[in-house]
Amino acid sequence: MPAAEESHGVNKVVDNICKLSPDLLAEACQHILIYLQGQTKGVDSAEISHKFQRAGVRLDHEAQQDIIRFLLLTFRSAGKSNFSGDDLVSRLEEGSNKWPKASLQVLHRLWSEHGALVHAQQEVQAMLSINQLVDMQWKLGMAVSSDTCRSLNSPYVSLLLKIVEPSGQICQRSFEMTIPQFQNFHKQFKEMAAVMETV
Repeated sequence: MPAAEESHGVNKVVDNICKLSPDLLAEACQHILIYLQGQTKGVDSAEISHKFQRAGVRLDHEAQQDIIRFLLLTFRSAGKSNFSGDDLVSRLEEGSNKWPKASLQVLHRLWSEHGALVHAQQEVQAMLSINQLVDMQWKLGMAVSSDTCRSLNSPYVSLLLKIVEPSGQICQRSFEMTIPQFQNFHKQFKEMAAVMETV
């Protein structure tokens, strides 16, 4: 991405961050920092967006997501580089000259409080960077017909998995299995659980 386009994108996000009160910005940052410290499974962007709306901040969904992604990326890269609060503010000011002083003070204060913990957690995650299963739901269904077959009468199990990727995004994966496939899947899960209990 050319520097001019990148600068315009950052300035656009900073303009939207300017619409947040210092308290609301601090609250959004807290959610992200808590995740980056390994205390939650992911960043609940829907909850943050809901808080923006309750506070009367008029931003479309994409602008809210851009703010969350920007803060997540900023704190994550500051953690990897082991920045101090002053380093973080300097880097932000280099990226955009539109930062209000109050917002920079909030970011400086929060990073000074939480930066060391984020850095430590990222070192641990670097060694263990795998997806994590957060939730699994299943339901039993019956396929009665299809385009090619008038009468199937075949039972199946539909699984929905919620997974946190190393990036912090929560994604969903769904798939279907026959009953014998599900029974084998269940057996393997029980074996894994038994092995994990011995560790």
